[in-house]
Amino acid sequence: MKKKNPSNREDDKEKTNGPKSMMNKRKKNMKRLGGAAGLSLEAFVNAKSNNSSSFSNPALIKKQREFYKNAKYVSKFKKKFKQQHQPNELPSDVRPSEAENENREGSKMMNKNKRSKNSLKELYEKRREEGEKARIEREAILKAKKEGRERSESRRKAAREKMFKKTRHGQPVMKYRIEHLLQLVQGSNENSTDKNL
Repeated sequence: MKKKNPSNREDDKEKTNGPKSMMNKRKKNMKRLGGAAGLSLEAFVNAKSNNSSSFSNPALIKKQREFYKNAKYVSKFKKKFKQQHQPNELPSDVRPSEAENENREGSKMMNKNKRSKNSLKELYEKRREEGEKARIEREAILKAKKEGRERSESRRKAAREKMFKKTRHGQPVMKYRIEHLLQLVQGSNENSTDKNL
């Protein structure tokens, strides 16, 4: 076993902490400069055109960013405030009479409702008919499968009963066994001739 020197341990710590310390420094710098987003386009252009020291001063950049955020919030607030306190009614000479307006809207709504009701009814009928057809087809397929299963099961039962028949002395009846073997051979011959063709 090798002995570890204390000087090697310090080197190991520096190696493991190296990338971590770099990441920490980078994070601190990003935080100091105001985040990963960087400058807004306007702030960048202004800083470049003025050639002032504000471009390189993170404190001023941070203040500008806060100022822009606050200005945005204030403008949003003013817009909402105006919308709430603005009168919703138009002057009487500009707006049409209410009766005419209601008649137009009412007739449009009635026509839309009639069309939509008819089209919805037709769609519903079509879908129901299609569903009914699909259900009938599925039932027919299931019924055919079930009948086929029952037929094959009854054939197997009959063949099994024949195979288990015994003579008076307890010997198996060879007639049925030989017939069964003959059927198997004929079936295999038919399959092989079908494959050759």
